[in-house]
Amino acid sequence: MIGRMMFAALGAFALTGAAAPTQHPRRIVSLNVCADQYLLALADPGQVAALSSNARDPSLSAAADKVRGLRTLRRPSEEVLAIQPDLILGFPIGENKVAGVPPGNWRTLGLASAESYGAILDQIRQVARAIGHVDRGEALIARMNRDLATLPRSTRAGVAAYYQRRGYMTGTGTLIDDLMHRAGLTNLAARLGKPALAQVSLEEMVAARPDWLIVESATDRVVDQGTEMLHHPALRTIPRISLPQSWTVCGGPAYVQAAKAITARLNAPR
Repeated sequence: MIGRMMFAALGAFALTGAAAPTQHPRRIVSLNVCADQYLLALADPGQVAALSSNARDPSLSAAADKVRGLRTLRRPSEEVLAIQPDLILGFPIGENKVAGVPPGNWRTLGLASAESYGAILDQIRQVARAIGHVDRGEALIARMNRDLATLPRSTRAGVAAYYQRRGYMTGTGTLIDDLMHRAGLTNLAARLGKPALAQVSLEEMVAARPDWLIVESATDRVVDQGTEMLHHPALRTIPRISLPQSWTVCGGPAYVQAAKAITARLNAPR
């Protein structure tokens, strides 16, 4: 997805800063919506000092319903200094500052964009270890593995295109591509030799004749010119799988929800 691309610049996964404390961190700050979801799934509420400015937005955060009563950042450069956290999640790797904040006595854990289920599991373990709840991380992974193992085999597979507003299509090596493979689908982008994100015209999409279009649920109705093309009559005969953007904008526990929704649609009566 287009929205998910902005998180890719966060770099590789790493833990930097002062030596690991003997106690669990008590004032954790999350700088982006991807880190928010791991923190909300694994931390004690009292450990969460602040979440990103997008944490309450259900269109971006799959954990927005868990944010009630927790602080969200409006001016990170000022608020991080005031909070004086002992751990910052989502810290850009290779930089010694957070939105202009001078270096402080805090540890940082950078989060790259997770483009596969395996990467999600690695990140769960990294975050769980950093916040002092390794057992919760393993319990979450066990639940996710169990839920995915019980998914029925898809009865209708075929070729699918993750088609977004303004004609952007998501390619291989992405989280959506990983989900397609899990459900037994072939990514149209691979057939067409497209990169991770490419603009595909309406005419090219119609000519490719995919068996499925996977779309963001926010585009289920026309709200502007960008979404209007997704409702062109030429696309009406292609069955659709509609997913909330918040389930795929980041890797995280919502991966399971997305996998369930895709499988259920593939197995639904014609």
